Amino acid sequence: MFAFGSIACALAPNFWILFVLRLIIGFAMAGEYSASAAYVIESWPKHMRNKASGFLLSGYAFGVIAAAQVDKYFVSWVDDMHPGWGWRALFLTGIVPILVAIYMRRTLPEAADWSEAKEQGHVEKNDMLSVLFGGSRRVINYVVVVIAAIALLAIFTQAAGGAMNVTLLGAVCAAIFIYLIIQFDSKRWVIGIAIMLTIFASFMYTWPIQGLLPTYLRGVGMDKTVVANVVSFAGLGNAAGYIIAGFAGDKFGMRRWYVISLLLSQAIVFPLFMQNGKYVVLVAALLFFQQMFGQGISGLLPKWVSSYFPVDKRAAGLGFCYNVGALGGAVGPVLGAAIAAKFSLGFALAILSFGFAAVVMISIGANIPRLLQKLVDPQYVRPEDGNDELIKE
Repeated sequence: MFAFGSIACALAPNFWILFVLRLIIGFAMAGEYSASAAYVIESWPKHMRNKASGFLLSGYAFGVIAAAQVDKYFVSWVDDMHPGWGWRALFLTGIVPILVAIYMRRTLPEAADWSEAKEQGHVEKNDMLSVLFGGSRRVINYVVVVIAAIALLAIFTQAAGGAMNVTLLGAVCAAIFIYLIIQFDSKRWVIGIAIMLTIFASFMYTWPIQGLLPTYLRGVGMDKTVVANVVSFAGLGNAAGYIIAGFAGDKFGMRRWYVISLLLSQAIVFPLFMQNGKYVVLVAALLFFQQMFGQGISGLLPKWVSSYFPVDKRAAGLGFCYNVGALGGAVGPVLGAAIAAKFSLGFALAILSFGFAAVVMISIGANIPRLLQKLVDPQYVRPEDGNDELIKE
């Protein structure tokens, strides 16, 4: 599906077909991510799973670096030969990693944790598709999923209209997601909701910077070449951060290092965005460390989320909660642009990062999902919930 979407995007004749094809790519990425994250984490020894989580996400950062350089050289080269085709050729380059992924899927063995659970009969009727779309409520669930998809489409294509309509449709989507997570795990639904909100906040502090950084850099006077180099350098810090998070998470504890790393990143964010990019070297250096400690720490998110789900529900639970929370990645840049219209883009990026990072620090540092479960139904609290020190034993 991803390969088809990438090739078709390169040949899209207009915006709306490109929009639909990008949706297809998004569906493919969401499914691949949840399955891959669960597989990687389950395949590594328990005492090294923070490293596994960090190494997994580092591939995203190296991809950002590669994409910036491909855009800098390959797109210009293609445009020189065939004007207007540079961005189309960029989509075709996405076929290469897909071929690698297909090869790995066909040759790698199943994770030992999952195979053991399957032998014991825990995964046959306990997956999300069977629970939501194989039971007595399947017709209702199909309907509400379609309603959520239409509502999200209306919101992100700006077809919903004013702020009141957007708020109403957002509330409808939130209610549907809560309704579905309650069905998926009726005893521990509050954990699912807390995880979704935490991931939403995580995307709200990271993706405004990810999405609007080139715009900010151009706005402070940097040309296209300098922007590409600075973005690549920031991506390098991001990649380093993912790897450091894996080692530091195993050394100091997942939740403890998460809080420390975010505190370090937020000490940098205001000096970074409030000096108006006057010194390129300073901006690049601050971005390197801000991305290292701010974005890089999210390499532990797959490990953190997976700790709340048993093996038979891990891939589905991680995928559902993570991808619903990832809607913050779409909301964040839009909110950032709205704040920038009244103040400045630098101020918008700094305040969103600081505010939502605080939410994530509190939720992960204090293990809020587990505390909420103890309040709602303590008999279904698992010792492993957010507790990587216990998992190491």
